[in-house]
Amino acid sequence: MTHPLYEKHQATLDAAVAAIRGRGYWTPYPEMPSPRIYGETAVDDGKKAFENHLGKDFALTQPGQSGWTAPERSPYGIELNVRYPVCEPEALVMAAQQAMEGWRQIGAAGRVGVCLEILDRLNKRSFEIAHAVMMTTGQGWMMAFQAGGPHAQDRGLEAVAYAWDEMSRVPAETVWEKPQGKNPPLKMRKHYEIVGRGIALVVGCGTFPTWNTYPGLFAALATGNPVIVKPHGNAILPAAITVRIAREVLAEQGLDANLVSLAVVEKRTDTQALATHPAVKSIDFTGGNVFGQWLIDNARQAQVYAELAGVNNVVIESTGNYKAMLRNLAFTLSLYSGQMCTTTQAILVPAGGIDTDQGHKSFDDVAADLGAAIDKFLSDTNTAAAVLGAIQSDDTLRRIAEAGEYGSVVLASKKIDHPDFPKAEVRTPVLLTCEASAEKSYMEERFGPISFVVRVADAATAVMLSERIVRQHGALTVGVYSTKPEIIDAMTNATLRAGVALSINLDGGVFVNQSAAFSDYHGVGMNPAANASYSDSAFVANRFRVVQRRYHVE
Repeated sequence: MTHPLYEKHQATLDAAVAAIRGRGYWTPYPEMPSPRIYGETAVDDGKKAFENHLGKDFALTQPGQSGWTAPERSPYGIELNVRYPVCEPEALVMAAQQAMEGWRQIGAAGRVGVCLEILDRLNKRSFEIAHAVMMTTGQGWMMAFQAGGPHAQDRGLEAVAYAWDEMSRVPAETVWEKPQGKNPPLKMRKHYEIVGRGIALVVGCGTFPTWNTYPGLFAALATGNPVIVKPHGNAILPAAITVRIAREVLAEQGLDANLVSLAVVEKRTDTQALATHPAVKSIDFTGGNVFGQWLIDNARQAQVYAELAGVNNVVIESTGNYKAMLRNLAFTLSLYSGQMCTTTQAILVPAGGIDTDQGHKSFDDVAADLGAAIDKFLSDTNTAAAVLGAIQSDDTLRRIAEAGEYGSVVLASKKIDHPDFPKAEVRTPVLLTCEASAEKSYMEERFGPISFVVRVADAATAVMLSERIVRQHGALTVGVYSTKPEIIDAMTNATLRAGVALSINLDGGVFVNQSAAFSDYHGVGMNPAANASYSDSAFVANRFRVVQRRYHVE
């Protein structure tokens, strides 16, 4: 059974499926905010659309509304005052359940076609969404556009492609005929229907409200499940725009718009009630360990896909391009003020130093030179403001302020005056050194622009320590710099055992904290930082079931 929207977007879907199988570079959503691509008026139109939300009610006509709330505070210091509907969780659940039947009936092709149309509309609204992401998360403009717009859409499409790849393996029907010797064969017609498991709850984070939300949203929706999006209280607008677009597309197709709803809750107990509701069968969560582990321990009726805290680390044993290595690391540690789940926190360096193309460098040299590289990179205020963005939460500001307690300060954090937003909280990274024995300092995620150069006995010890960090505390990214094949082999084996992505000798335009949809698996699902991956077959296959019916035929 096909569908007009499936036919409209089939070429994109076919290319996406080919991309997840080939893992090469591909995207249908251009990442550059160019008027030549998105239209001559797209920049101004997007900004005006964003500004039109400010100080107003964000109406969604959802059931069970009991009031309005406007909890967001912009890290850039501008007034947002967008008021969102507060709806009773039970009303959202009941409406989602009622909507599920019609969603099942349009079949896998219909669901995938609708998802692709939603993604296409989101792409056309990328500038509006980028402003919403920037002003609620503190991301710089370019990151907000790319990660909040096209790259997030890539991840959503990737999930849809995996969902279609799995669902399309199931035939709609077959005739089963079993020979009976001289007697007439046994003959039956069998029908197979893909059925979603139940309501999906997608819990967003405060730093990447679209990039970390779209995989679960579209994986669940494509496989037949209604979705309730519960955004972070300080990053609601990007999710609200997304939900409104999805509801518009659903309504246009004669479907129940309550297949996708927004749950803006004012009490944690409401979120907990939603998460443990018997009708909720999957939960996608990005955030801290405390609530993430609570979900895993208590939402036993649901499959929980969780991305939690970790301690990303890099081993430096040697390098053939010292300056380029330092530049690469300086950008990595500065990008969005380290407020990324993939940013390096612990840099493991042998006590005896490292060999480089510029001669031998002591441990202290490496730490001092990295600090100098960061300082130089951020010496221009405009560059610093664009790369660093603004600090998203008061907790991160507190961690920066107390970072000196955990090691010797190589580079202190500085407050920068943003050229466009005088109230923005902009901070440069703090770089510390410590001994490997000071595990309480660097073996706990200190979210934000806080990194440690850790003195280890030698390269072999660094490799073993890196593996132990991943096994015990989790990580999404690990890196290594070495000119020696045996060190690279040792790190490769260590990361295979621990289950974490490895980047080797990055000294160009690719950075350890970047992840490309259709090619890079974000997370592995083997260490404490994440129990799932964006995206693979396991991320989608357990979100639906196959229900069959059969009967005899002549």
